[in-house]
Amino acid sequence: MDAIANSPLLSRLSRWFPGLSLVRHYQRAWFRDDMRAALSVTAVALPVAIAYAQLTGVGAVVGLYSCVLPMLVYAVFGSSRQLIVGPDAATCAVLAAVVTPLAAGDAQRHWQLIMTMTFMTGVWCILASRFRIGVLAEFLSKPILMGLLNGVAITIIVGQFSKILGFRYQEPYLLERLLHTPTYLAQTHWLTLAIALLTLMVFLLAKMMRPHWPAAMLAIAVATLVSWGFSLGDNGVAVVGSVSSGLPEFQSPVFELGLVRELVMPALNLTMVSFISMMLTARSFAAKNGYDIDADAEFRALGFANIAAAAAQGFAVSGADSRTAINDASGGKTQLVSVLSALIILAIILFATAPLAFIPSSALGVVLVIASVSLIDIKALWRLRKRDNGAFTLAVITLLAVLFIGVIPGITMAVLLGLFQFLKVVMRPDDQILGVNQKGILRSLGKGDKVKPIAGILIYRFNSPLTYFNAVYFKRRLLARIAQQELIETVIIDAVSCFSHLDLSVMAMIDELHKLLRKKGITLILAGRKRELLAWCEAAGVDVSDGDIIIRPDLTMAVRMLTNYKAAVSQGLAPQVRKQDDPDEVLAHSLL
Repeated sequence: MDAIANSPLLSRLSRWFPGLSLVRHYQRAWFRDDMRAALSVTAVALPVAIAYAQLTGVGAVVGLYSCVLPMLVYAVFGSSRQLIVGPDAATCAVLAAVVTPLAAGDAQRHWQLIMTMTFMTGVWCILASRFRIGVLAEFLSKPILMGLLNGVAITIIVGQFSKILGFRYQEPYLLERLLHTPTYLAQTHWLTLAIALLTLMVFLLAKMMRPHWPAAMLAIAVATLVSWGFSLGDNGVAVVGSVSSGLPEFQSPVFELGLVRELVMPALNLTMVSFISMMLTARSFAAKNGYDIDADAEFRALGFANIAAAAAQGFAVSGADSRTAINDASGGKTQLVSVLSALIILAIILFATAPLAFIPSSALGVVLVIASVSLIDIKALWRLRKRDNGAFTLAVITLLAVLFIGVIPGITMAVLLGLFQFLKVVMRPDDQILGVNQKGILRSLGKGDKVKPIAGILIYRFNSPLTYFNAVYFKRRLLARIAQQELIETVIIDAVSCFSHLDLSVMAMIDELHKLLRKKGITLILAGRKRELLAWCEAAGVDVSDGDIIIRPDLTMAVRMLTNYKAAVSQGLAPQVRKQDDPDEVLAHSLL
C-alpha cells in the first residue's frame, strides 16, 4: 500500500488531482475531526440548498442534486482543504435573473435552461484555467465585489419578503417592488407570517443558547413539524410540496442556438462572480491554515464542479463561505469532509425526502434572508470612504447598479468598472524622479530634503509596463519632467520598471524620443534589461551601434559610471567621448 501511495504515477496525478494527496498523506487521527465537520456542514447545507433551489426557481430536490456530485468532484480537483462548494446566494440570484424571462413560465424549460447555463459556466471556467487567465477574474476588485455582494443581498432580501408575508410580486425589478410596498403589505397572509416569525425565533434562540448547533436546520425542523402537525398546507400556507426521492432522471440541457446565444455573456458574468467569491473564501482559509492554493487549478476545479452539477440535473455552484467557515470551525482537516457530507446528502436523497414536503416556504425565506444579511457589510463599505475615496465610489456605483438596473446589468457594469480601473492604472500610472540620499542610495525625490537630485542628470521611473496604449503618455510625462528641471544633460530611464516585453510601438517611441532629446543636447540612457533591450532594438530597427542610445545593465551602474566619467573629464583624466567609443571602454581607460 505504501509503495502505491508513494509511486511516481500518483505523484504526477496529484498535480492534476490535488485531492488525491490525502491518499498519500492522510492520517487516521484526522478522520474523527473530518466526520464531525461533515455532519456540521451537512446540517447547514440541507436547508440552505433547498432554500436556494426555491430562489433559483426549481424544485427543492434540485438543490440537493447540486450538492452531491459537485462536492465529490471538488474534493478531487480542488486544492483548498477547507473550501466547501455548493449553492450560493449570488450565483442563484444571477441564474434566476437570466433564466426566468427566457423560460416564460415553463417550469421544465426553466430547469433545462438552468442546467444549460450551469454547463456553460463550467466550460468558461475550464477555458480560463486552460489558458491560465485566472488573473482576469481579478478585474472585480475587492471594493467592486463588496458593492456587488451588498446589492445582490439586498435584492434577495426584498425578493424573499413575498414568501415571508405570503403574497406574490407582480414586478420583476426591485425599485418597482419597493414603490408598491404599501399595496403588498395589505395582502399579508398572517399565518404565513407567523410561521416565518416562529422560524426566526427558533433560529435566534438556538444561536444564543447553543452557538455550535446547526441553528438553520433546527429552525426549519421546528417549522416543518408545526406545518405537518397542523396541516398548514391546507390552510393557505405555501409549502415545498412532494419531493421525489432517488437519483434524478437524466434530461439534456437546452442547446437551441438562439437561447444559447442569450446565455453566453451571462454565463461569463456568472463565472467571474462565482470564481472571485470562491477565491476570496479559499485564500482566506488557506492563509489561516498555512498553505497556498493555485488560482488556475481552482478555476479548473470550479469548472468541473459546475459541469458535474449540470450532469446531476442541478444548478451552478461556487465556494460557500458559511459552510466553509463551519468546516474550519469544526476542525475539518482535508477534502474528505466534502466527500462525507456529499454521501450523507445522497443518503437523504435516496431514503428520506418525504419530510421535506412539509417545509413552509416562508421558513425557507427566513433562512435566505439570514444568509443574505451575512453578505451585507455597509460599515466596511463606509470605511472605504476614509481609506480610498476612489474605491468607495466604485463600490457605491456597483451597489446602485445592481439595485436599480438589475443583477445581470449590475454585474456587467462591475466587470467593466474593474477593467477600466485596471486600464487606468496601466495607462496613467504614477511616475517618479529619483535622486540620491546622504548614503549615496537611489531614492524617490520627495517633499523632504534627504534625497537630492544629481546635477545635470534626470533619473526617471515609470511605474507600469510600457505598451502601445501608454507609450504616448510616457513620452509626454517624461518631456514634462524635463521641462520642469534646469540644465539637464542626461536622462536615465529605469528600464526594469517599464520595459517588460517587445512592443514595436514602444520601441518606435523611444527612437523618436532619443532623436528629440539629441536635438536638445540631451543624452538618453536606458538602465536595466540590457540583453533584452539590445535584442528588442535590433528587432525594431532602432540603431544603437553608434552609441546614440546608451544601454546599461542596471540603474546604479549607469549613474555611477556617468558621474565617475564626468568627474574624470572635469579633472582632465579622460579623453572626450567619440561616437564610435563605448563609454564602458572610455571609463575603464580613464580610471586606469
